Amino acid sequence: MEQIDIKLYEFLLAQLPYITDTWLAMRKVEDGSVYSLRASQETEETLREQNKLTILTITSSLLDDTEIFEKNKKKWATVVALSRVNSKTPIEDVLEALSNVRLTYWRFIKEFYLSNEESVKIDDYVRWSETINRAFDYIYVDFAAAYNKFINSRFDVQQSLINELSSPVIKLTQHVGVVPLIGDMDELRAQIMLESIPAKCLEVDITHLYIDLSGVNVIDTLVAQKIFQITKVLDLLGTKSTITGIRPEIAHASTELGLDFTNIQTFSSLQQAFSKEFSVITH
Repeated sequence: MEQIDIKLYEFLLAQLPYITDTWLAMRKVEDGSVYSLRASQETEETLREQNKLTILTITSSLLDDTEIFEKNKKKWATVVALSRVNSKTPIEDVLEALSNVRLTYWRFIKEFYLSNEESVKIDDYVRWSETINRAFDYIYVDFAAAYNKFINSRFDVQQSLINELSSPVIKLTQHVGVVPLIGDMDELRAQIMLESIPAKCLEVDITHLYIDLSGVNVIDTLVAQKIFQITKVLDLLGTKSTITGIRPEIAHASTELGLDFTNIQTFSSLQQAFSKEFSVITH
C-alpha cells in the first residue's frame, strides 16, 4: 500500500461524519420515501448509520487486503438490502441514493487532492479512480442480489400462503373434511393441490375428504387427470374421496382420458352429499 494511499485512507475515515452530513443534505422532499428530507428522526439516524457503513466499505477497498473489502461488502449489502425491503423502497431509489454517495465521496477525495497537490501524482489519482469506482460497482451488484433475494423470499412465503388458501382442507368433524375449490383451475394450481391436499389430510387426520368442484369455472383434461391422481394418492393414504359438483364437461373429459371414477363416490352437489353423509334433510 502506497504511503499516499494510507494518508487518503486515514483522511476519509476522519471525514466520515462530514461525508455523511453532506450526503444527507442532498436529500429532497419526497413523500413516502425513506430518503425524503421529511423522513422521521429515527429514519434519518438509520440512514446515517448505514451511510457510515457504506463509506467504511468503500474506503476499505484502498487496503491491500481484499478480504476485508469482501467481508464489508457482504455485510453492507445484507444490512442495507433488508432495510430497504422492509421499508418497501424501490431499487431505483436506492441506486439513485448510492449515486449521490459516490458523488459526495469524490468531492472529499478532491478536497484531499487539493490539500496534498504536491504529493499526489497523476498515477495515484488514476489508481484511486479505478479502485474506488470499481468498489462502488461491486456494492451495486451485491446490493441488487441481496435485495432480490429478500424480495423473492417474501414472495415465496406469500405465494405459499396463497397456494394453501386456494385449496384449503376444512375439517367438518374429527375425521371428515372438505376442499371447496373456487375460480379458474389450471395445471399449475392442480399440481399444487396434488402436493398439498394429501399432505394436509395426513397432517390433520382426515379419513374422508369431499372435493367440491361446483365453484370451478373451467377444468381441462390435464386438470381432470390431476384431480384423479389426488384421489388415488388419498386412497393410498387411507383417505376416502368423494367428488361433488362434477359437471358434464368434466365427466366427458375424464372419460376421454380413460380415467375410471367408478370406485369414487360422486354427487351433483355438496348439499346432496352431506345429506347422505350426515343423514340430515337440507332445504
